[in-house]
Amino acid sequence: MILLDTANLDEICNAIDLYPIDGVTTNPTILVKEKKDFLKHIKDIRSLIGNERMLHVQVVGTKYQDIIDEAYYLNENIGGNVYIKIPVLPEGIKAMKYLSEKNIKVTATAVFTSQQALIAAKAGAKFVAPYINRIDNISSSGIDVVGEIAKIYKMFSLDTKILAASFKNVDQVKKAFLAGSDSVTISYDILEHMVYHPSTIESVNQFIKDWKGLYGDTKTNSL
Repeated sequence: MILLDTANLDEICNAIDLYPIDGVTTNPTILVKEKKDFLKHIKDIRSLIGNERMLHVQVVGTKYQDIIDEAYYLNENIGGNVYIKIPVLPEGIKAMKYLSEKNIKVTATAVFTSQQALIAAKAGAKFVAPYINRIDNISSSGIDVVGEIAKIYKMFSLDTKILAASFKNVDQVKKAFLAGSDSVTISYDILEHMVYHPSTIESVNQFIKDWKGLYGDTKTNSL
């Protein structure tokens, strides 16, 4: 699965129009950049992507009861296929246990180790989001962490899915999938670069040149 990591409505609209997007992920930092009324903006995103696509929205509380209250508020007010993103803090894990029992879907976020991912999965998280590039930036390997999580989940027959996040380039995305990630969430820029290749453009231009050499500027009605 491929999700778009943004709260920008233009990017979401363009992505939905052009690409097979499975959903949208947001976080407090992404939402603040848009400088819009929070709930209205989230509902606008929901309207753009429809009720079936996933929408991941993060809590800002770090205490158990605050997380629970925010989770209920988001789940009730956003609607559709919504996932509540909760960081893998001790109080967050406690909240994951409770919310999963209440059939509120949870994404464990800010994951930096396979141990965190294991605990979150056992707490009932539907997705875990390891931060690939941020792990790389602390002299570790985000891709290795994804591989470890995938191996552990298989070992213990856990149904939690890996939603790899925090990418800086297309190569990281490819390696995350090859390491066992079930899904990724990426910026609009990286999404475009997943399709782009200069040789593709060169090939298409050559096709057009060859066609025009014989048929001129005619369209497919000449076929």
